[in-house]
Amino acid sequence: MNSNTYPKMVISVLQFLLLLLLFCSQSFAIDSPPDSCIPCHSKQTPASLHRWEESAHAKAKVGCAACHGTDHTAIEKGDKRVAAKTCGACHPKAYQTHTASRHGMGLHSGWGCTRNLANRDSRECAFCHDKDSSKILSTVHCARFLKQTSEMGEIGCNRCHQVESSCSSCHTAHGTDLKIVRNPNVCATCHMGPDHPQWEMWQTSRHGILYESSGMQNGPTCQSCHMPGGSHDVSKGITMSSGMAPYPAIQAKKAREEMISVCSSCHAAGTARRELDRNDAVHRQSLKLVKEGEAIVWELYDEKLLEPMPDQRPAHPLSGNALVLDNQMLYEDTSHVERLLFKMKKYDLAKTVKGAYHQNPAYTHWYGNAELKMDLIDIRSEANRLRHKKNPAAPPVALQSHEETMKIRLEQIKRKTGRTEITPEQGAAERKRLLEQFLK
Repeated sequence: MNSNTYPKMVISVLQFLLLLLLFCSQSFAIDSPPDSCIPCHSKQTPASLHRWEESAHAKAKVGCAACHGTDHTAIEKGDKRVAAKTCGACHPKAYQTHTASRHGMGLHSGWGCTRNLANRDSRECAFCHDKDSSKILSTVHCARFLKQTSEMGEIGCNRCHQVESSCSSCHTAHGTDLKIVRNPNVCATCHMGPDHPQWEMWQTSRHGILYESSGMQNGPTCQSCHMPGGSHDVSKGITMSSGMAPYPAIQAKKAREEMISVCSSCHAAGTARRELDRNDAVHRQSLKLVKEGEAIVWELYDEKLLEPMPDQRPAHPLSGNALVLDNQMLYEDTSHVERLLFKMKKYDLAKTVKGAYHQNPAYTHWYGNAELKMDLIDIRSEANRLRHKKNPAAPPVALQSHEETMKIRLEQIKRKTGRTEITPEQGAAERKRLLEQFLK
């Protein structure tokens, strides 16, 4: 080694050490908790600190700043909540499968653009727009959320729907104990209640009873079926949308085989297939009942019999003064017959269909199917009341003559074609069928 090489090597080593020091100052191993967070948080939030100290993060020397950042003012204001994307930096597989699943659309399906709200929170823009470019990341809106106060939106809607962007929705904050997320009760925070009582269905099914009495070896949990092998893809094996619309045949076939594979860990594949095929039939039959209820409400709208009509009440937050019966349907500022249809679609359809797939006979029949049929009775009765109120001399629909019924049906086909519910070809075929029946 000559005299010129030695100084160069010293400089290179010093540069390397400086770069290493700079890297370590940004890494998880040399983080701020031992120096700045622990003294205060041992007094201010001792329980949270204790949870972190017992976690795998603490053992790996992953400190507070690695997840929360260093802007303490923003943290105190609630502007620096730990996003799922932050967790994804170290847990890429879990993050990728989570974002690709139904949980990965949870926030957007429960949110709506707040640009027109008087007391909007500008921080909410980041849910649907890229913070650097304002590029739209989601076009999903939830009309029901937009009708709520900000307080109700926060605790009543997005405490569950934030599962998209917050791993702590299931894992809780600061702790990493997997016993929490392997406990089916953790799912109950969101998957319960009148519109999706999966937890209650499971808990009172044979699966739930076996788990409670004999443990996971004999009784599958929510995680056993919907997160097999620790997968974060909670959509695996599901054959319908969150609104219970059946998937296209190819997609549904693939999902069905995935679920058969899960069921086959305990049951014969043929048994599992027969059970699921029967539940598919219940699904189809239930949707048919709901469609009949929807058709009656559309007819009342066409006859201008809703009380009040859409143009006589506060505008729908997304569709204005139009009648909305799809997944954006509201449960406030509507007519009574629409309120009955909402219960039918949002509550009783879910209890029937999800009850069947979760192997719970009481939910499938009494809480679900029986209520669906009684909903339809109520909707028909309300339609007769509204029609009789408009024309007291008119007989109930069930007592109308064949000619009167035919006239009403032809008018309905005309209106359905006009609002593109059916194609002109379908309308022509339906008119032909009715006329043939009339001439028999």
